[in-house]
Amino acid sequence: MVKHSNVLPLLTNEDVLKSFPSVSVDMGAVKFVCNGAKVMRPGIVQMDEFKKDDIVVVKDNTHGKYLAVGVALVDSKETQTMRKGPVIDNMHYISDKFWEAYKENK
Repeated sequence: MVKHSNVLPLLTNEDVLKSFPSVSVDMGAVKFVCNGAKVMRPGIVQMDEFKKDDIVVVKDNTHGKYLAVGVALVDSKETQTMRKGPVIDNMHYISDKFWEAYKENK
């Protein structure tokens, strides 16, 4: 897991999430991302420009729903040349302890 000094945005705050670069993943990757897996190159179908160590938001390709927030392990230019491998370290995702705590306190 990457140690990161930035505070991550909560997935429920869509206005804040829109200010970060994003990647869209195919529907086959959704269940893995929502279980905390790293975002792997084969599942990414679209991406904004980002640098290594940037905070990146993960969305599903079909509905554009926010699934996770993570930290880029490589920059987007390198990602475009990759065929496989991890791209984003998943730090916060739907159904994790932060998501559940928010729902309980809502």
